[in-house]
Amino acid sequence: MKALNAIVMSGREVLPLVEGGKGVSVSNGQSSGAWAAAGGIGTFSGVNADSYDADGRPIPQLYHGKTRRERHEELIAYAISGGITQARIAHEMAGGRGRIHVNILWEMGGAERVLHGILDGAKGLVHGVTCGAGMPYRIAEICARYGVFYYPIVSSARAFRALWKRAYHRFADWLGAVVYEDPWLAGGHNGLSNSEDPRVPEDPYPRVRDLRATLREFGQGHVPVIMAGGVWYLREWENWLDNGEIGPVAFQFGTRPLLTKESPISDAWKRRLLELKPGDVYLNRFSPTGFYSSAVTNPFLEELRERSERQIAFTAKPYGEHDTELKIGARGRSVWVTATDHAHASGWIAAGFTEALRTPDGTLIFVDPERGRQIRTDQIDCMGCLSACRFSNWAQTEEGTNGKSPDPRSFCIQKTLQTISHSDDIDHQLMFAGHNAYRFGEDPFYSNGFIPTVQQLVERITTGD
Repeated sequence: MKALNAIVMSGREVLPLVEGGKGVSVSNGQSSGAWAAAGGIGTFSGVNADSYDADGRPIPQLYHGKTRRERHEELIAYAISGGITQARIAHEMAGGRGRIHVNILWEMGGAERVLHGILDGAKGLVHGVTCGAGMPYRIAEICARYGVFYYPIVSSARAFRALWKRAYHRFADWLGAVVYEDPWLAGGHNGLSNSEDPRVPEDPYPRVRDLRATLREFGQGHVPVIMAGGVWYLREWENWLDNGEIGPVAFQFGTRPLLTKESPISDAWKRRLLELKPGDVYLNRFSPTGFYSSAVTNPFLEELRERSERQIAFTAKPYGEHDTELKIGARGRSVWVTATDHAHASGWIAAGFTEALRTPDGTLIFVDPERGRQIRTDQIDCMGCLSACRFSNWAQTEEGTNGKSPDPRSFCIQKTLQTISHSDDIDHQLMFAGHNAYRFGEDPFYSNGFIPTVQQLVERITTGD
């Protein structure tokens, strides 16, 4: 294994090891502060981070507003307060070592307002901002205003080219690095484009080589690229070190820091990570963002998959092959379906899936009455956690809607991520993870259920393992 040399990022020499930011209290001040104290870059999540009461207990993020707009304002207030709290914790734990970054999802509700609020309230405590989940054109201008470095997350050279030409070229001095997030291997939301096949992963090397060529074209050849997604043993990436085609490079770890003493996730979640097998992480498109995402297969994902499989097209009147009448709902309203789909629907109804919910695509899905009630309740209780949500049809526009019908094939992402972050319920909630998470069970470092401190993990990583 080649020597792992320090690299300058966010104004200081650090180990080229970055903690990946994981939203809704999964990367917090404690985990990121410990990573920075170990000499790397710690990243806490600015996505609805926790605040604490006088006894150190997380303050439940409860919503009292009668309208979505009112609840959206409450959500932004929670996010700013929590982000400032976690920045202070991270700063104290780091003890002046490493660097502290905050991770913001551009498509989260009120992203710009939340970022301004955190950087205003935690002046001097945050050294960089990583930002993805969309095309964050304005992140450069915002970071330059506060004198912090920005780290856009992209999955292709083409995406960075668009960002640079539209906005970043005016704030080149504050570009800290570019995060290349592998859209097939990274955990959480992934940046797969419509032209890329989710079933056919591509080698990241030529994609990062193209990104480096683009950076050089724009006079930014000195700017590091951070490889994110699929990184486990650094010895597997040794040919990237001191490589003229790749240039200065660092590596982001999102999944491995989950299994540390400082990680705030539940013990049940940590035990589950040690049990994963190859294929247990599922690339899916159920997210209300519309993005692909990678999460652990569990009853939560299975129910979403089954929900979409119990789906048929319909018309309001007889049309073409839609010539068979189907009565749905308590009032027995008539829709028209094909004879084959009528047989499917009749079977689902007989099995107890008696609620037919309409989707924006002119289809019906069939769920049991309890699930139907829960879906409608979650849609009504929307607090605008995304800039636009296909599940509830919220959008942070003047109209307050994306203009489409709510989509019952999706789910309330805020609700499930808050629940899994603050409880032991790992079966009925969304559990994000990278596709390499099965390696916890194969890596001898974690033998006999060993859970390291962040310091121990970083030391292990620097050996190549």
